[in-house]
Amino acid sequence: MSLAPASWLPLLVLAGALAWTPARATDVACGAPVEAMEAAPMAGVFAALSHTDLRILVVGSASTQGGGTSGRAATWPERLQSVLAERVAPVTVAVEVFGRRGTTASDHARILAEQAPRLRPHLIIWQLGTVEAARGLPVEEMAETVQEAVARLHAVRGERTDVVLMDPQFSRFLRGNADVDSYRDWLRIAAAASGAQLFSRWAIMRHWVETDRLDLERAPTAQRVAVADRLHDCLAQAMAEFIMSGAQRGRLPRN
Repeated sequence: MSLAPASWLPLLVLAGALAWTPARATDVACGAPVEAMEAAPMAGVFAALSHTDLRILVVGSASTQGGGTSGRAATWPERLQSVLAERVAPVTVAVEVFGRRGTTASDHARILAEQAPRLRPHLIIWQLGTVEAARGLPVEEMAETVQEAVARLHAVRGERTDVVLMDPQFSRFLRGNADVDSYRDWLRIAAAASGAQLFSRWAIMRHWVETDRLDLERAPTAQRVAVADRLHDCLAQAMAEFIMSGAQRGRLPRN
């Protein structure tokens, strides 16, 4: 049996990693709506999959660290690494997580400024908005912080790093006690203005609640941890679907 020339190997790896087709809403990501999985091109991820490793930096607040799950291994960033690693093998996937309860966009921007040059990620997933909405912090300042941070990233990394913003998780309590829609709207504006993308965790989780798939707030106390684990796993699957959608539409970055 003849072996492919070494120069062909990155292309063969990329072809295998992108041998993927979007699934129907009923059989992907725990029933997430297909329209929520459609990402714009991700040049950084596409380029990474043409080689041998994919580096992802996650920054956010409580849900990146535990969020009521059975432990760190059950959180959506950890599950995302496992789900993606299985999908894109033999490409290796490394997910670095920097998050802490109560942190805001300003805190995250400082982390990104420190860690992105060191890690040189192909993808940054920035989960934010919940703390700002709960505290009633100025929504315009949050949006400005996002736009400035993404602009700095693009000035250094260009198309080598894709940025995805993740909005708040769906919560009846948060909706009833904060003007969460304003924060979601401004995140959408900030994403469009900065060249980032928005992954709407709020819309996806609301769909799961409305279709009786996953409802953490109404889960019996004895089942809440198990439901939280399932929720984080489903979010990881949905995010993986979103990333693969963007990679499939991607292209190699310009020099």
